[in-house]
Amino acid sequence: MSLIRVLLSIIFPPLAVIDKGCGSLLIVFILTCCGWIPGVIAALVILNK
Repeated sequence: MSLIRVLLSIIFPPLAVIDKGCGSLLIVFILTCCGWIPGVIAALVILNK
């Protein structure tokens, strides 16, 4: 997990997980629409795997 990915997941979470697959992108996008914090947390969890 690089520093650029972490910063990108804080600024715009769906863009940080764009290469992890369509399912991850969709989940992070929906969570970001529901609230910014859940989207950031989901993006960081997905990037940490």
